[in-house]
Amino acid sequence: MKPVAFHPLARLLHWLMAVLIMAMLFIGVSMIADLTPRHTWLLSLHKAIGLALLLLVLARMVLRLTLPHPPLPADLPAVQRLAAGASHLLLYGLMLAMPLIGWGMLSAGGYPLPLHLPALLPHDLTLYALLRQAHGWLAYLLFATVLVHLGAALVHALVRRDGVLRSMWPAPLGNTGESDKQ
Repeated sequence: MKPVAFHPLARLLHWLMAVLIMAMLFIGVSMIADLTPRHTWLLSLHKAIGLALLLLVLARMVLRLTLPHPPLPADLPAVQRLAAGASHLLLYGLMLAMPLIGWGMLSAGGYPLPLHLPALLPHDLTLYALLRQAHGWLAYLLFATVLVHLGAALVHALVRRDGVLRSMWPAPLGNTGESDKQ
C-alpha cells in the first residue's frame, strides 16, 4: 500500500533545502554584484550553505530511493507524469551538480576550500573559468526549474486540488485518507 504523504524526514529535508536553495540563489546574485568587504562574508556563506546542500541532497536521494512515497494522481495525463518525472530528475541532478561544480571550481581556481576539503580538480585557470561559467548558467536553470516546480505545485493545490502539494506539506496533514476533491 502506497502512503498518501511523504515521510516526515523527507518533507523536512525538502523544505529545508527549498529555503537554502532560494537563499543560495540570492546570495550568489549578491556576490556577483557586491565587491565591497561584504563580498568575502557572502562568499564564505555561499560555500558553507553549498556544502550543507551537498550533504542534504545526498541524504535526500537515499531517502527517495529507500522510503515509499505517494504515487501521482491516477487521472494525471501521461505527458504530465513524464514532465513530473523529468523535472524531478533535473532538480536532483542540479541540486547535486551545483555544489560539486562549485567545489571543483574552487579547486581549479586554487582557492581555499571549506573545512580543509581536498581539491576535486587540479589547479587550472582555464578549467576554473569554464566551471565558473557553468555554475552561473546552471544556477539560472535551477532557478527556472524551481519556478516550474512551484508552479506545478500550485496547479495541484489550487486547480486540480488532488492532494499532491499536501503530500509534501511540512505541517500535519489531517485527514489524509481522502483526496482533496470534494
